[in-house]
Amino acid sequence: MKVLGIQTSPNEDGLTASMALAALRGAEAAGAETELIHLRKLDIQTCRACDRGWGICRTEYRCIIDDAFQGVRDKMGEAEALVISTPVYFGEVSEVAKSFLDRLRRCEFPMGEDSPIQGTPALAIAAAGGSGGGVITALEMLERYMRVIAIRPFDFVTVTRWTRDHKLPMAEAAGRRLVEFAQSEE
Repeated sequence: MKVLGIQTSPNEDGLTASMALAALRGAEAAGAETELIHLRKLDIQTCRACDRGWGICRTEYRCIIDDAFQGVRDKMGEAEALVISTPVYFGEVSEVAKSFLDRLRRCEFPMGEDSPIQGTPALAIAAAGGSGGGVITALEMLERYMRVIAIRPFDFVTVTRWTRDHKLPMAEAAGRRLVEFAQSEE
């Protein structure tokens, strides 16, 4: 079993990354092979809204932009479970997360049942390092993206710098349970 983690913070050792790593440690403890992608390190451009928003993404299910997007999308299609971790900026997912997810939904939504990503269970994590505000709205935003592209929500985790100590073990437990859930669905 393969679990792919997508971490969207510019900090590789911050709260967002720590939570993603904890979830992947849990997945590994349950026997899964894991990989963590630091989305911020990749060249992923914003959607150009070709042909009034529905270019070849609508007809050919791919994006016209030649960057790292398709490689990440391919890895998502190969994974049996996903961990998506985003920092919370002004009550929303990070800019890099939004940019990636905007393009992903344009390519995936028209595919319907033919999408290799459809039905993949995912653990969504929203990490607020500052005041802790906005974690719920950021998770709601992630849930909307997941529902549009038919990723199956497994669990939603909020964390702040004040809750880090008890949420890290919880994220690890969630990673283990994610693997068990994905295996039970096969």
